[in-house]
Amino acid sequence: MEANKTILQMKYARIVGIFAKKTGLSLEDALSFFYDSDTYMLISEGVADMHCRSDEYLADELMIEYKEKVKS
Repeated sequence: MEANKTILQMKYARIVGIFAKKTGLSLEDALSFFYDSDTYMLISEGVADMHCRSDEYLADELMIEYKEKVKS
């Protein structure tokens, strides 16, 4: 299923805001990480209807990915 592009952009903004608060990153750094993430790719390509999941859930998925990348 393909989501409306405007609605997706608003969802991305909410996810990035939540992610920035959880990590303490600036919104700019959080946005940069988000657009380079596997989570973003899955959402934008509609894989497993990721765009239907809650903003909080997707921010948590992004957080898991962030912690893995920071460890490396």
